[in-house]
Amino acid sequence: MEAGDVLYEVQGPQALLTINRPKARNALSPSVVKALMDGLERADADSAVRVVVLTGAGEKVFCAGGDLGQMTGDAGFLSTHEGRRSYGKLLARFQEVRKPTVARVNGHALAGGLGLVLACDLAVAVDGADLGTPEIDVGLFPMMMMALLQRHVGRKRALELVLTGDRLSAREALSMGLLNRVVPAAELDGAVAVLAQKLAGKSQSVLALGRRAFFTAEDLPLPAALEFLASQLSLNVLAEDAAEGVSAFLEKRPPQWKDR
Repeated sequence: MEAGDVLYEVQGPQALLTINRPKARNALSPSVVKALMDGLERADADSAVRVVVLTGAGEKVFCAGGDLGQMTGDAGFLSTHEGRRSYGKLLARFQEVRKPTVARVNGHALAGGLGLVLACDLAVAVDGADLGTPEIDVGLFPMMMMALLQRHVGRKRALELVLTGDRLSAREALSMGLLNRVVPAAELDGAVAVLAQKLAGKSQSVLALGRRAFFTAEDLPLPAALEFLASQLSLNVLAEDAAEGVSAFLEKRPPQWKDR
Protein backbone atom coordinates (compact mmCIF):
# COMPACT_ATOMS: atom_id res chain seq x y z
CA MET A 1 0.00 0.00 0.00
CA GLU A 2 1.27 3.46 -0.91
CA ALA A 3 0.76 6.38 1.46
CA GLY A 4 -0.83 9.68 0.46
CA ASP A 5 -4.24 11.33 0.09
CA VAL A 6 -5.36 8.19 -1.73
CA LEU A 7 -4.03 4.74 -0.86
CA TYR A 8 -3.60 2.24 -3.68
CA GLU A 9 -3.43 -1.45 -2.87
CA VAL A 10 -3.83 -4.56 -5.01
CA GLN A 11 -5.60 -7.37 -3.17
CA GLY A 12 -5.84 -10.42 -5.38
CA PRO A 13 -7.89 -9.46 -8.46
CA GLN A 14 -8.99 -6.09 -7.06
CA ALA A 15 -7.40 -2.67 -6.78
CA LEU A 16 -8.50 -0.92 -3.59
CA LEU A 17 -8.53 2.90 -3.71
CA THR A 18 -8.93 4.48 -0.27
CA ILE A 19 -9.51 8.22 0.22
CA ASN A 20 -7.10 8.81 3.09
CA ARG A 21 -8.11 12.07 4.80
CA PRO A 22 -10.06 10.87 7.85
CA LYS A 23 -9.39 14.05 9.85
CA ALA A 24 -10.95 16.05 7.00
CA ARG A 25 -13.86 13.58 6.66
CA ASN A 26 -12.20 12.26 3.50
CA ALA A 27 -13.07 15.49 1.71
CA LEU A 28 -12.25 15.94 -1.97
CA SER A 29 -9.27 18.24 -2.27
CA PRO A 30 -7.64 18.83 -5.69
CA SER A 31 -4.90 16.38 -4.72
CA VAL A 32 -7.47 13.70 -3.86
CA VAL A 33 -9.22 14.12 -7.20
CA LYS A 34 -5.91 13.87 -9.05
CA ALA A 35 -4.83 10.83 -7.02
CA LEU A 36 -8.13 9.08 -7.73
CA MET A 37 -7.67 9.76 -11.44
CA ASP A 38 -4.14 8.37 -11.24
CA GLY A 39 -5.37 5.31 -9.35
CA LEU A 40 -8.01 4.56 -11.96
CA GLU A 41 -5.42 4.88 -14.73
CA ARG A 42 -3.08 2.56 -12.87
CA ALA A 43 -5.76 -0.04 -12.27
CA ASP A 44 -6.96 0.14 -15.86
CA ALA A 45 -3.43 -0.53 -17.14
CA ASP A 46 -2.78 -3.49 -14.81
CA SER A 47 -3.93 -6.74 -16.43
CA ALA A 48 -3.90 -8.47 -13.03
CA VAL A 49 -6.58 -6.08 -11.73
CA ARG A 50 -10.09 -7.18 -12.65
CA VAL A 51 -12.18 -5.03 -10.27
CA VAL A 52 -11.72 -1.56 -8.74
CA VAL A 53 -13.07 -0.93 -5.22
CA LEU A 54 -13.38 2.62 -3.85
CA THR A 55 -13.70 3.40 -0.14
CA GLY A 56 -12.82 5.94 2.54
CA ALA A 57 -10.46 5.69 5.49
CA GLY A 58 -11.96 5.09 8.92
CA GLU A 59 -15.39 3.87 9.93
CA LYS A 60 -17.56 6.99 9.91
CA VAL A 61 -17.27 8.77 6.57
CA PHE A 62 -16.87 7.50 3.02
CA CYS A 63 -16.49 11.02 1.65
CA ALA A 64 -18.05 14.28 2.84
CA GLY A 65 -17.76 15.98 -0.54
CA GLY A 66 -15.65 18.93 -1.62
CA ASP A 67 -13.16 20.50 0.75
CA LEU A 68 -14.81 23.84 1.54
CA GLY A 69 -11.51 25.17 2.89
CA GLN A 70 -10.06 24.88 -0.60
CA MET A 71 -13.00 26.26 -2.57
CA THR A 72 -11.18 29.41 -3.66
CA GLY A 73 -7.85 29.49 -5.40
CA ASP A 74 -5.20 32.12 -6.04
CA ALA A 75 -4.32 30.98 -9.56
CA GLY A 76 -6.94 33.16 -11.28
CA PHE A 77 -10.57 32.58 -12.14
CA LEU A 78 -10.11 30.49 -15.27
CA SER A 79 -7.44 28.26 -13.75
CA THR A 80 -9.61 27.74 -10.66
CA HIS A 81 -12.56 26.90 -12.90
CA GLU A 82 -10.48 24.32 -14.75
CA GLY A 83 -9.55 22.80 -11.41
CA ARG A 84 -13.21 22.44 -10.49
CA ARG A 85 -13.92 20.75 -13.81
CA SER A 86 -11.50 17.99 -12.81
CA TYR A 87 -14.16 16.51 -10.49
CA GLY A 88 -16.52 16.12 -13.43
CA LYS A 89 -13.74 14.48 -15.41
CA LEU A 90 -13.23 12.06 -12.51
CA LEU A 91 -16.90 11.08 -12.51
CA ALA A 92 -16.72 10.42 -16.24
CA ARG A 93 -13.49 8.44 -15.86
CA PHE A 94 -15.22 5.93 -13.59
CA GLN A 95 -17.46 5.05 -16.53
CA GLU A 96 -14.64 5.02 -19.06
CA VAL A 97 -12.39 2.63 -17.12
CA ARG A 98 -12.48 -0.88 -18.57
CA LYS A 99 -12.79 -2.57 -15.17
CA PRO A 100 -16.04 -2.81 -13.17
CA THR A 101 -16.11 -0.57 -10.10
CA VAL A 102 -17.61 -1.07 -6.63
CA ALA A 103 -18.12 1.59 -3.94
CA ARG A 104 -17.43 0.27 -0.44
CA VAL A 105 -19.47 2.88 1.45
CA ASN A 106 -18.03 2.62 4.95
CA GLY A 107 -19.83 5.70 6.24
CA HIS A 108 -21.57 8.93 5.24
CA ALA A 109 -21.46 9.80 1.54
CA LEU A 110 -22.46 13.41 1.04
CA ALA A 111 -22.34 15.96 -1.78
CA GLY A 112 -19.42 15.09 -4.06
CA GLY A 113 -18.96 11.92 -2.03
CA LEU A 114 -22.41 10.76 -3.11
CA GLY A 115 -21.34 11.57 -6.65
CA LEU A 116 -18.48 9.08 -6.30
CA VAL A 117 -20.91 6.40 -5.09
CA LEU A 118 -23.15 7.02 -8.08
CA ALA A 119 -20.19 6.98 -10.46
CA CYS A 120 -19.31 3.42 -9.41
CA ASP A 121 -21.10 0.54 -11.11
CA LEU A 122 -22.19 -1.06 -7.83
CA ALA A 123 -22.34 0.17 -4.24
CA VAL A 124 -22.47 -1.57 -0.86
CA ALA A 125 -23.06 0.56 2.24
CA VAL A 126 -23.06 0.08 5.99
CA ASP A 127 -26.48 0.45 7.56
CA GLY A 128 -25.42 3.50 9.57
CA ALA A 129 -24.41 5.58 6.55
CA ASP A 130 -26.26 8.72 5.49
CA LEU A 131 -26.35 9.82 1.86
CA GLY A 132 -27.40 13.18 0.50
CA THR A 133 -26.68 16.52 -1.14
CA PRO A 134 -26.52 19.12 1.67
CA GLU A 135 -24.73 21.78 -0.41
CA ILE A 136 -27.78 24.07 -0.47
CA ASP A 137 -27.37 24.62 3.27
CA VAL A 138 -24.05 26.40 2.69
CA GLY A 139 -25.26 28.37 -0.31
CA LEU A 140 -23.99 25.98 -2.96
CA PHE A 141 -25.69 23.64 -5.43
CA PRO A 142 -24.60 20.08 -6.31
CA MET A 143 -23.97 21.00 -9.93
CA MET A 144 -21.77 18.24 -11.37
CA MET A 145 -22.87 15.23 -9.35
CA MET A 146 -26.46 16.20 -10.15
CA ALA A 147 -25.92 14.79 -13.65
CA LEU A 148 -25.52 11.32 -12.14
CA LEU A 149 -28.31 11.78 -9.60
CA GLN A 150 -30.71 12.59 -12.44
CA ARG A 151 -29.83 9.27 -14.06
CA HIS A 152 -30.46 7.26 -10.88
CA VAL A 153 -33.78 8.63 -9.63
CA GLY A 154 -36.81 10.39 -11.06
CA ARG A 155 -37.15 14.15 -11.40
CA LYS A 156 -39.27 14.70 -8.28
CA ARG A 157 -36.98 12.74 -5.97
CA ALA A 158 -33.82 14.26 -7.44
CA LEU A 159 -35.21 17.77 -7.03
CA GLU A 160 -36.30 17.07 -3.46
CA LEU A 161 -32.79 15.95 -2.55
CA VAL A 162 -30.95 18.87 -4.14
CA LEU A 163 -33.46 21.55 -3.10
CA THR A 164 -33.90 20.51 0.53
CA GLY A 165 -30.46 19.12 1.31
CA ASP A 166 -32.12 16.34 3.31
CA ARG A 167 -30.10 13.24 4.12
CA LEU A 168 -31.23 9.71 3.35
CA SER A 169 -30.55 6.72 5.53
CA ALA A 170 -28.77 3.87 3.80
CA ARG A 171 -32.04 1.93 3.69
CA GLU A 172 -33.86 4.86 2.08
CA ALA A 173 -31.04 5.23 -0.45
CA LEU A 174 -31.32 1.52 -1.22
CA SER A 175 -35.05 1.82 -1.88
CA MET A 176 -34.37 4.71 -4.30
CA GLY A 177 -31.83 2.74 -6.29
CA LEU A 178 -28.73 4.62 -5.12
CA LEU A 179 -27.22 1.48 -3.55
CA ASN A 180 -27.13 -2.25 -4.32
CA ARG A 181 -26.69 -3.60 -0.79
CA VAL A 182 -26.94 -2.35 2.79
CA VAL A 183 -25.26 -4.46 5.46
CA PRO A 184 -24.11 -4.22 9.10
CA ALA A 185 -20.61 -2.82 9.44
CA ALA A 186 -19.22 -6.23 10.43
CA GLU A 187 -20.45 -7.66 7.11
CA LEU A 188 -19.25 -4.87 4.80
CA ASP A 189 -15.96 -6.43 3.71
CA GLY A 190 -17.59 -9.80 3.11
CA ALA A 191 -20.38 -8.33 1.00
CA VAL A 192 -17.94 -6.30 -1.09
CA ALA A 193 -15.69 -9.34 -1.52
CA VAL A 194 -18.60 -11.45 -2.79
CA LEU A 195 -19.44 -8.86 -5.46
CA ALA A 196 -15.79 -8.34 -6.40
CA GLN A 197 -15.21 -12.07 -6.79
CA LYS A 198 -18.28 -12.43 -8.99
CA LEU A 199 -17.11 -9.63 -11.24
CA ALA A 200 -13.54 -10.91 -11.32
CA GLY A 201 -14.80 -14.28 -12.53
CA LYS A 202 -16.38 -12.89 -15.70
CA SER A 203 -14.78 -12.32 -19.09
CA GLN A 204 -13.05 -8.97 -18.75
CA SER A 205 -13.28 -8.22 -22.47
CA VAL A 206 -17.02 -8.82 -22.52
CA LEU A 207 -17.53 -6.81 -19.33
CA ALA A 208 -15.63 -3.89 -20.87
CA LEU A 209 -17.64 -4.06 -24.09
CA GLY A 210 -20.93 -4.35 -22.20
CA ARG A 211 -20.22 -1.50 -19.77
CA ARG A 212 -19.28 0.83 -22.60
CA ALA A 213 -22.45 -0.11 -24.48
CA PHE A 214 -24.57 0.38 -21.34
CA PHE A 215 -23.36 3.93 -20.71
CA THR A 216 -23.53 4.91 -24.38
CA ALA A 217 -27.07 3.62 -24.85
CA GLU A 218 -28.25 5.29 -21.65
CA ASP A 219 -28.42 8.71 -23.28
CA LEU A 220 -29.73 7.68 -26.71
CA PRO A 221 -33.36 7.78 -27.87
CA LEU A 222 -34.88 4.30 -27.86
CA PRO A 223 -34.67 3.60 -31.64
CA ALA A 224 -31.05 4.79 -31.76
CA ALA A 225 -30.20 2.82 -28.60
CA LEU A 226 -31.61 -0.40 -30.05
CA GLU A 227 -29.75 0.09 -33.34
CA PHE A 228 -26.49 0.80 -31.50
CA LEU A 229 -26.93 -2.18 -29.19
CA ALA A 230 -27.54 -4.47 -32.17
CA SER A 231 -24.11 -3.50 -33.51
CA GLN A 232 -22.55 -4.13 -30.10
CA LEU A 233 -24.17 -7.58 -29.94
CA SER A 234 -22.59 -8.43 -33.28
CA LEU A 235 -19.20 -7.40 -31.89
CA ASN A 236 -19.84 -9.43 -28.75
CA VAL A 237 -20.66 -12.57 -30.72
CA LEU A 238 -17.30 -12.31 -32.54
CA ALA A 239 -15.34 -12.32 -29.26
CA GLU A 240 -13.32 -15.45 -28.44
CA ASP A 241 -14.82 -15.51 -24.97
CA ALA A 242 -18.33 -15.60 -26.43
CA ALA A 243 -17.45 -18.76 -28.33
CA GLU A 244 -15.84 -20.22 -25.21
CA GLY A 245 -18.84 -19.34 -23.05
CA VAL A 246 -21.32 -21.00 -25.39
CA SER A 247 -19.12 -24.09 -25.75
CA ALA A 248 -18.73 -24.36 -21.98
CA PHE A 249 -22.49 -24.07 -21.52
CA LEU A 250 -23.20 -26.81 -24.06
CA GLU A 251 -20.46 -29.05 -22.63
CA LYS A 252 -21.64 -28.39 -19.04
CA ARG A 253 -18.25 -27.17 -17.80
CA PRO A 254 -16.91 -23.90 -16.36
CA PRO A 255 -15.67 -21.48 -19.04
CA GLN A 256 -11.98 -20.76 -19.37
CA TRP A 257 -11.86 -17.07 -20.20
CA LYS A 258 -9.04 -15.65 -22.31
CA ASP A 259 -10.30 -12.08 -21.85
CA ARG A 260 -10.44 -11.45 -25.57
